[in-house]
Amino acid sequence: MVSTQDKSGSDPVISVRDLCKSFGANLVVDSINMTINRGEVFGFLGANGSGKTTTIRMLCGLLRPDSGVGRCLGYDIVTEADLIKQKIGYMPQHFSYYRDLTVRENLEFVAQLRGQSSQGRILPIMQDFGLHNKQDQLAGALSGGWKQRLSLAAALLHKPELLFLDEPTAGVDPESRRYFWDVIHDLASQKVTILVTTHYMDEAERCNRLAFITFGKLEAVGTQFDIVQGSGLYAFSVQSKDYYQLAKKIEAEVPEVMVVIFGNDFHVVTKSTHLDTAVCAILDAAPQKVTIKPVPTTVEHIFIQLVKQYDDRS
Repeated sequence: MVSTQDKSGSDPVISVRDLCKSFGANLVVDSINMTINRGEVFGFLGANGSGKTTTIRMLCGLLRPDSGVGRCLGYDIVTEADLIKQKIGYMPQHFSYYRDLTVRENLEFVAQLRGQSSQGRILPIMQDFGLHNKQDQLAGALSGGWKQRLSLAAALLHKPELLFLDEPTAGVDPESRRYFWDVIHDLASQKVTILVTTHYMDEAERCNRLAFITFGKLEAVGTQFDIVQGSGLYAFSVQSKDYYQLAKKIEAEVPEVMVVIFGNDFHVVTKSTHLDTAVCAILDAAPQKVTIKPVPTTVEHIFIQLVKQYDDRS
């Protein structure tokens, strides 16, 4: 994998070194080093339980690290956590506002917490997010996509310089996902820095840079190109009428390669520029015609490999 050290030399909004956090005997975040620059859309990827949310909570000042140092928006994440909370927006994965209050009442409540300057932002932000026509509707009656719009609007009421989005599009429809990413890039163009976690690889590819985390450790940080080039992985597409049976046979008999089914074919992902002889033997013995061709390695291949490693070790 590529180096986990940022070499861009740009304006850092987040900078942490050797960040660690344990819960009991369980080391959840293990010596993370990371820099995120102003105006970046930074994708934070990893399997469930890999340490993403714990890392974000430390960066937000919501959770105290056991060791390591870090600064967020120029403030120390340990000694100046209260100042960080005033400057950031945070949208958790699960809807966390009052279901028995209306859209407007929820925003008014958040504005009261955030201060007087946020009060005048309620109507404009409802209009920006298309919530003005739903302002008298109970939040609990909104669809998943509209709940997420409300959450994002609330996170932006005080014009944060840094926005944390934890799985913002989980469980929402494709149109809502597209809308969210339009908003994200619009905010980045205004120099708002965004750290986003996602399991959707098409979304990951829309980030300026990515970080992969597994077992609390950063495996790679960089642009999509950097990470693919540094992965050392090679992918081959296999097409056949009995592709599913072939895929399962290779998966069972050649565990050192990774097999991923894509539609009506499957990909074999290896560390070699050529297919393993054991894989070739299985394909040669197939009763149906088999077509093999190399395909570009993608972020999705890398993510699946890391998740597989996580599952194998869990």
